[in-house]
Amino acid sequence: MNDNNDNNKINNYIANYGGATIGGLIALILCFTEIYKILITIVIVLAGIFIGNYVQKNKSNVKEKLKEFIDKF
Repeated sequence: MNDNNDNNKINNYIANYGGATIGGLIALILCFTEIYKILITIVIVLAGIFIGNYVQKNKSNVKEKLKEFIDKF
C-alpha cells in the first residue's frame, strides 16, 4: 500500500513539474557545454531579421513613432 502511495506522489510531481524539471536539466546541459553562446547568437540574428522585416513593412508607423520618441527629448 505504501508503494502505491509513493507512485502516486511521483506521478503527481511529474504531472505538475515535469516540464520545469526537464527544462532545468536542458538549461544545465547547455550551460556546461557552452552551446548557449550559439543559441544566443541565433536568437539575436532572428530578432534582427524580425525587426528589419517589421520596419520594412510598417515604414510609416515606425517613422511616426520614432519622430514622437525623438520629440520627447
